[in-house]
Amino acid sequence: MSALSLAPRALYEEVAELLRQRIFSRELEPGSWIDELKIAEEYGISRTPLREALKVLAAEGLVTMKVRRGAYVTEVSEKDLADVYHLLALLESDAAGVVAQRGSEEQLGELRALHAELEAAAGERDRFFALNEQFHMRLLEMADNRWRQQMVADLRKVMKLNRHNSLLKTGRLDESLAEHRAIMSALLARDAALTVRRMNEHFQSGLQAAV
Repeated sequence: MSALSLAPRALYEEVAELLRQRIFSRELEPGSWIDELKIAEEYGISRTPLREALKVLAAEGLVTMKVRRGAYVTEVSEKDLADVYHLLALLESDAAGVVAQRGSEEQLGELRALHAELEAAAGERDRFFALNEQFHMRLLEMADNRWRQQMVADLRKVMKLNRHNSLLKTGRLDESLAEHRAIMSALLARDAALTVRRMNEHFQSGLQAAV
């Protein structure tokens, strides 16, 4: 790979994003050692921005730094997953309830359109993953609490370490889609309590499929 150009954002942020995508795509697998010298050579950079990038990924939970052993892609335990799903269920259920209660007709229409795209992508795994995340994050934006958005964004990065072991389980994608239909139905009915319950059930089912 040729040397990275200095983007408007800091070089280490550019490197962090490249490594993040390699982790999510499983090019760098959970538990694997990150060869700093090799990656620095690949990107045509010094090890300083690479180490700064690794610190960012460590703060996100994607990388684990081990004393005198270097950086490793984080391995997510069943307890880690249970803890992440628990927090996501609390945060996203609360956000969904807010949107059901306060969201504009235009916003609900946007969510309905995203859901229709999700339905159409049921046979395209990667597109389904992307649209699913887009739906959840857009709903959070509509709930308008930047602290909650940041917490969820970080938790979802950790969840992605196990993503392919959940939605790819037999029948899970169809179940997830049915759960999304139930969430949309509650949202459009502006039933906040039911929306909260449906979103919470969605994450409980996701956890059962993930472990």
